[in-house]
Amino acid sequence: MNRRSHADEPDGLVWFRSSYSDTSNPNDCVEIAGTAGTVHIRDSKNVAGPRLSVAAESWAGFVAYASGR
Repeated sequence: MNRRSHADEPDGLVWFRSSYSDTSNPNDCVEIAGTAGTVHIRDSKNVAGPRLSVAAESWAGFVAYASGR
């Protein structure tokens, strides 16, 4: 994961993106930020746009499913 923090983030979240993201277009990926029990998800092309928040357990289940584990 690559860490990406913005000084102007009003919520203080520290965003990460997958190191598997396409490096030819670094704004073309999904970013996540974790807090106690919650994972926040956003589109890197629209950082001020809508975000999805899910329980950490749900995110872990999604990652396991997506990775085929």
